[in-house]
Amino acid sequence: MKKLSRVLLVACTVAAPMLYSATAAAQFAKPEDAIHYRQSALTVMATHFGRIGAIVKGERPFDAATVQADAALVASMSKLPWAAFGPGTQGGKARPEVWSDNAKFVQASQRLEGDVAKLQTAAQSGDIAQIRTAFGAVGASCKNCHDSFRAR
Repeated sequence: MKKLSRVLLVACTVAAPMLYSATAAAQFAKPEDAIHYRQSALTVMATHFGRIGAIVKGERPFDAATVQADAALVASMSKLPWAAFGPGTQGGKARPEVWSDNAKFVQASQRLEGDVAKLQTAAQSGDIAQIRTAFGAVGASCKNCHDSFRAR
C-alpha cells in the first residue's frame, strides 16, 4: 500500500503541471498572486532538491525510491513558476532583468528544466554517481539563474 501511495503521489505530481501551467498566467488577478505562486513553486522544488542533496552529501542514507520520488517532484515543479513571470508581475525577489532580458531568463529556465530532466533520468538509474553528477548540474543551473535574476 505504501508503494502504491508513492506511485500515486508521483503520478499526480507529474500530471499537475501539465494541467495547470498552460492556464497559470490567466489565473493571476493581481501581481502579488503571481509572485506568491512562483515563490511557492520554487520553494517546493527547493525542498525536494534539498532532500536529494542530503542523500548525495551522505547526510541521509541512500534510498533509490526516495530519490526517484523527489526527482519526479522537482521535475514537475520545475515547469510551474515560469508562467508567473509574465508582464506586469514584477516584484518579489526577481530582478528587473527577468523582464528586460527575458530571452536570457527563458534560456536559463530551459537549462534548468533540461538539467532536472537529466536528474530524473539519473534517479531512475539508481546509480548514486550518476545522481551526484546530475545533482551538481541542477545546482549550477539554480546558481546561474539566482546570480543573474534574483535580488539578494
